Amino acid sequence: MELPNMLGSRDPLFLTGVTFPPEYPASPETLVKLTVYDVRDKARDNSSFLGSATFSVSDLLRSKDDQLTLNLRSSDGVLAVGTVLVSRVNMGEMEEGDVDHITADVQQAQKCTLVCESSQATPNDKDNSPLTGAVFKNPVCKVYKFQTVDSEWMLVREQMEECTLSFSIPRQLLHLYIQEDMRRIQELRDLGELSPHWDNLRKEVIGRYGQVIAAYQETLAELNKITGPSFKPSCSKAQRYLEFIPINLHTQRMRVTCPRQTDAFYDVITVGAPAAHFQGFKGGGLQRLLSRHEAEKKSFSTAYQCIYYSPEHTAKAQEVLHSVGHLQPLISGLADQLLQAAQQHSMAGLREALKTLAGKTEQFVHALKDELVKSALLALHAAQPGYVTKNQNQTLPGHQGHSHQDHPSPSQRGQQGQSPPQNPGHSPGQPSATDSPVVVCNNVDGGSQTAPIREDGQTPLKRQDSIPCHKEYDEEEWDRVWADVAKSLNCVIAMVDKLQEQEPISNNQEQQVLADVITSHNPEGDWREQLCPLVVRLKECIAEVVVRARRAMTFVLLQEAACSIPQGLFLKQRRDVVFSQALAALACGFVMRLYAGMEDKGFLRQLHLVGLVAQFESLLSTYSEEIGMLEDMEVGISDLHRVAFKITQAKTDDPCDLQPVVIGRRDHYTVEVPLPRLAFQMLPHEIKEGKALQVYPVLFNVGINEQQTIADRFGDISLQERINQRNFEILDSYYKSLSDKVPSECLPCFQTRTDLKDLLGTLGQNVVTKKRKNVEILWLAGTICRRLNGIRFTSCKSAKDRTSMSVTLEQCALLRDEHQLNKDYFIRALDCMRSRLTQGEVVCQWDSDPEAACSVAENKPASRHFYPIALLLVSSHLLVVWLILSLVFLLAKYQ
Repeated sequence: MELPNMLGSRDPLFLTGVTFPPEYPASPETLVKLTVYDVRDKARDNSSFLGSATFSVSDLLRSKDDQLTLNLRSSDGVLAVGTVLVSRVNMGEMEEGDVDHITADVQQAQKCTLVCESSQATPNDKDNSPLTGAVFKNPVCKVYKFQTVDSEWMLVREQMEECTLSFSIPRQLLHLYIQEDMRRIQELRDLGELSPHWDNLRKEVIGRYGQVIAAYQETLAELNKITGPSFKPSCSKAQRYLEFIPINLHTQRMRVTCPRQTDAFYDVITVGAPAAHFQGFKGGGLQRLLSRHEAEKKSFSTAYQCIYYSPEHTAKAQEVLHSVGHLQPLISGLADQLLQAAQQHSMAGLREALKTLAGKTEQFVHALKDELVKSALLALHAAQPGYVTKNQNQTLPGHQGHSHQDHPSPSQRGQQGQSPPQNPGHSPGQPSATDSPVVVCNNVDGGSQTAPIREDGQTPLKRQDSIPCHKEYDEEEWDRVWADVAKSLNCVIAMVDKLQEQEPISNNQEQQVLADVITSHNPEGDWREQLCPLVVRLKECIAEVVVRARRAMTFVLLQEAACSIPQGLFLKQRRDVVFSQALAALACGFVMRLYAGMEDKGFLRQLHLVGLVAQFESLLSTYSEEIGMLEDMEVGISDLHRVAFKITQAKTDDPCDLQPVVIGRRDHYTVEVPLPRLAFQMLPHEIKEGKALQVYPVLFNVGINEQQTIADRFGDISLQERINQRNFEILDSYYKSLSDKVPSECLPCFQTRTDLKDLLGTLGQNVVTKKRKNVEILWLAGTICRRLNGIRFTSCKSAKDRTSMSVTLEQCALLRDEHQLNKDYFIRALDCMRSRLTQGEVVCQWDSDPEAACSVAENKPASRHFYPIALLLVSSHLLVVWLILSLVFLLAKYQ
């Protein structure tokens, strides 16, 4: 037992405890010797012996109130140097644990807070069930004993665990990335024969995709070799093969047991900022890079003689590809069910199958009812060899005549394919008077249509007009193919009505024609024989539409990729890296929250009716490379809106079968969380039916370190302000949706009765207030998240120093506000937790600000006590900068 600098302190504290691990069980005859040292310099092992005391476990068990008062004796056993109070308490459930907890009083019987440490889980611990053991492992526990305002004692247990999803989720994502890119290569090859210009672009894009796939396969192979801890330490954040893995992903739970109160627990997930640390931040982060690239891409579309498609059109193309790929086999299966019901002469089954088939077919037709598909088909037709316009002199609708110019060859493109110059202050999306003609579409080997500059200096077709209109192509062909699907479905519906023979066929002339066609097939034969030709025709029409739509949308993506080479694919890789880290953290938080709420009917109701809010608290500064990290993190957290969760029943109760599984594609992923059969049966019907569960991620950032001081004085904090404002709007929208669909009784109860609407109003005021290091934003956002049954995350650069300060302060504030922690114990509790941080790595032991801590104990605003003195002091280099700037200003003034 060590007492840091006891002789120099008027209020010494013992911060060490004793546990008996399973491999060394204690018996009544076990003797325990306590030896106390005054440690002056732990790093140099500079300490002096103070005294010791010995007792047996039987003495403790027989003592009154399970407490012993022992005298610390000097080495000769004569001089008493102090007293030690030994008490026995339980870890985990109060009535079932068997772990001894030791507290001590030294000198003037001053009460002190002691810690009980353990790296072993107790058998009856609620936080270490077999369910959690499949995903969370290697628990580290700390137990504290604090006094409440009514002189009672509360038991506080902290437990930190690693999460297997740190590696599991990125491995699955890498596998999905590889599969998706390989499918894209095959789709590009399926475009068929193209003109030399487009064929060369296709080969270049396929080559780039091949490089990405090879890099991902190499990374996946290296990750599969890794064994050991289930987290990535911050010292490895710049390693290439670990760039998809989140930094220091851990779960932390504080469970509080108070007299005459039910147990309460508070969870937080700590993780390093999701960012591409290996790639660096010299050019900024994703948010800045993507904005810059999107502007440049419009110029590249001219250089590469492509049509510029906006991000919305690209996303629509990917959505159409997914829809047709998903709906075609589904419609085919439903058509087979319809034939099966007809074979069984089951009119009820026939009607049910027809209803579902009609619904999915209408959904299929609606997905293709977009001008983008028609326009892309026309552009693809023009990109094929031998294409010649019907009228070379025909003009675009509403514009003047076109001229033709030869496309440069791929080698010439390297010399001529430069971005056109722009006037100073000219927006990238708007053409200037000096812009070169805008390429509308490529046709034959050497032909393209360009829009010349008018006399007023404006181009008749702006570069962002990304869907040109082609009048020379037979547009009716696509309309006929598309309409054939609806006609085929109507024939099937009419045949089922004919077979039912319960309602007369409508007098409508078109329906009568359909009836005549149907009757000509087989008026008296078997139901299946009469339906089969019509169902086959429906399948054929859908197959033809799918082929055309898939090729058209692939051609859109080809042009988007061609305009993006090579920077676009590099940005896609960076986005993949950041998203992988963010999704691993989100999946960890969702699983932890789900496991904790399995018996909470209100939480489960909220889960399937509205979904959960996931609040990411970021402590990054808006200075230097941390700006790039924040820009990466902003995009990564925003991309989590494309993620849904689904709960499934596990095949077995084996831990391997309880691991979450990721399915989907880049624009939409689903994380399936398997549960054991008994746990799965407890869920609401909607969740068991496979309803997609939504998560609403929000990010709030407030820089708190000395670098933020520089940014506040001399830099730009607009990024932080924009992030906080935008995410407040998301949080406010979520609350309104929750209020409309879920009664307030479903939300957790807290001792603090502040209305949620008032908290949101205060948060809204704070995000628009110009105030340096306004940590009230983080405090309010965290409080609102807990009140909304949400998932809490805390991040900084590496999830160590700033994260630890934030988590420990929040925990002590919860003990004060929700469990009546004695205000005299607030600072002690904070110091105790910070000296025994349950983090995966050694963290800096910062001195806390006594003045700020006192303001906490007195219920003053959190913004005045969030960071220690080290974060408030301006470093020496900042003072030097300030002096230099002042000198320059004075010289300029007097000159």
